[in-house]
Amino acid sequence: MTADGAQVPAGTGGSACEEPGAAPADEPFAAAVRPLVEAMGGTMLPPAEARGEDVVLSWEGREVLAVRLPGLADSLERILAALEQQHGTPLSGLDRRTKQEIVRSLEARGAFTVRHGVERAAQALGVSRFTVYNYLNRQNSPDQG
Repeated sequence: MTADGAQVPAGTGGSACEEPGAAPADEPFAAAVRPLVEAMGGTMLPPAEARGEDVVLSWEGREVLAVRLPGLADSLERILAALEQQHGTPLSGLDRRTKQEIVRSLEARGAFTVRHGVERAAQALGVSRFTVYNYLNRQNSPDQG
């Protein structure tokens, strides 16, 4: 949390838990879970600021921090950005085989359950929705086992 009371997302360099009595973000437990919180796109907060939908994490009998999870609609954008970073290039520039692997990965992560998920993935991959559906059908066909 910043001095003006704003929340600091995980990974921004600020301490996300600077409230008196709350665990500092550099506490070993908070430091250990930070990569997971960042990968999920969550925000670390002092436990006292947790709302009903937040996840409060305890360690050795005390509440150490709360995690505010991102909205489901934001998750697909985060996954696509992480894939671009992983591959070091825009997804549209990848070869067909790699794009097929990405579609398999996206389906396994539930990306196509999000409204307009197929359309957004197709746009990022530089292919049509029809192509994404073809990749999915090919993957799910019995002879592709």
